[in-house]
Amino acid sequence: MTPSAPIAQAEPPAFDQPDLTLCGDPVVDHLLRRRSVVAKDMIGPGPDEAALRLILRAGTRVPDHGKLAPWRIQILKEAGQHRLGTLFAELFQADHPDANDKQVAFERDRPRRAPLMLVVASTPVVPHKIPLMEQRMSAGAVCQNILVAASALGYATQWITEWPAFRDEVLQALGHTGPEDRIAGFIYLGTAPERPSERTRPVLEAVASVWEG
Repeated sequence: MTPSAPIAQAEPPAFDQPDLTLCGDPVVDHLLRRRSVVAKDMIGPGPDEAALRLILRAGTRVPDHGKLAPWRIQILKEAGQHRLGTLFAELFQADHPDANDKQVAFERDRPRRAPLMLVVASTPVVPHKIPLMEQRMSAGAVCQNILVAASALGYATQWITEWPAFRDEVLQALGHTGPEDRIAGFIYLGTAPERPSERTRPVLEAVASVWEG
């Protein structure tokens, strides 16, 4: 890699088909091949209790400056998905009083698109000497570790937010009442009906460079 030029902020970097060359190490090769699966395309089964425990154990082995564990993970099975979907539908209908039945039903079914849904919340300890940014990033690391662990066990995964993640009513219904509590992501888990196609990735030289001051 060449020394960096001025960092361009105005436009996104170039994307292209990724280099799929593998190295033979199972961990690195898995990271090179990991793909998300759209939640609505997932089928059963989802992880059983033993697999889910492994996924969550891996998910919580993340950088955590100060050992604060500034995140919480909630497991939503059928009953929880149904209850959250009811809330989504109510909020959507209140925001869009002219919505038709099909649109409302779509919002109601949003949490039920996959066999299992996890809610990962960023629950930082504030005020604290550990910067808020570091605590936020730790929650993001939890989400990524869950994706990697679940896909390594053969499950389909997708980490998304969508509009409900940014509604105070949803946050409060889930029991997150801290002043800086936020939803880091909804993670859907299931099985892929077929191997997902590859997607383009950032050209490495467009996002990584050597800085020499």
